[in-house]
Amino acid sequence: MFKGILVEKGDDKAYTASIQDIDESQLPEGEVTVKVQYSTLNYKDALAITGAGPVVRSFPMVPGIDVVGVVETSESERFKAGDTVLLNGWGVGEVHWGGMAQKARFPAKWLVPLPEGITPEQSMAIGTAGYTAMLCVMALEKHGVTPDKGEIIVTGAAGGVGSVAIALLSKLGYQVAGSTGRPEEEDYLKKLGCNEIIDRNTLSEKGRPLARERWAGAVDTVGSHTLANVCAATKYRGVVTACGLAQGMDFPATVAPFILRGVSLVGIDSVYCPMEERLEAWNRLAKDLDFDKLNLISSKVVGLSETIELAKKQLEGQIRGRVIVDVNK
Repeated sequence: MFKGILVEKGDDKAYTASIQDIDESQLPEGEVTVKVQYSTLNYKDALAITGAGPVVRSFPMVPGIDVVGVVETSESERFKAGDTVLLNGWGVGEVHWGGMAQKARFPAKWLVPLPEGITPEQSMAIGTAGYTAMLCVMALEKHGVTPDKGEIIVTGAAGGVGSVAIALLSKLGYQVAGSTGRPEEEDYLKKLGCNEIIDRNTLSEKGRPLARERWAGAVDTVGSHTLANVCAATKYRGVVTACGLAQGMDFPATVAPFILRGVSLVGIDSVYCPMEERLEAWNRLAKDLDFDKLNLISSKVVGLSETIELAKKQLEGQIRGRVIVDVNK
């Protein structure tokens, strides 16, 4: 038996999340059984725990889209008992049990060896948010956005993806502006590497099809009007990476930035990203992330019981950076 958070749906279709004793026989199929050390609380996990969004598609469900732990048993040649592995995405916490339990079982093809130079706790301080941020940075680089091309804007700057993106971009030599609705986080964002703080209200309302050219590139975690306005103000041949929808799934824009300025809009999918890119992203994080700044980003280490309480605050945007879940605490 082991402890974990189970999300269940009652006859009234209401979600409930509680800590329960789980029998190992209940674990889903997979070649690798993992003794979990840490998970994280992401926006998607908060939706699952609170029932505020229909992300869970199979009940009961263990949430936790991030996992790190030690292999207990393996039927795969890729891993052996004692290896430390991590996982992001692949529908865990939605259709396959995730990381908010003391044990987990996964297909071997989903797992990434913990990169040298990153501790298990640091890997979850990075988590899906940091790994997604790295994918955004890699996309900017692959599309030719170098530091000499100009300023990069990061929206949702004080969130998990935004925080890591700022830390990565600043270390790589980019000038970074951060858009946030939390002016009290100005000092935090400047410590991460922001050169300028922009009030999100200047981007979140309906704007013009084309605005003054300003950004060489962007990391957008917000969507909706914010993404449309960022595209409208992106320079000729600039690149906007889109990885989130905190403001909404809609995209109320015109084609003007794309056909008049040659702007590229690049979608970032972290859930089903091919393994080759995953490995590249995690190896780049080990090399290119300032781990002193990661300590600023990772503001909380909590136990399973605290995670349920924090889920609502996560949805309300009251949590800065990353929340690490110690499943054995």
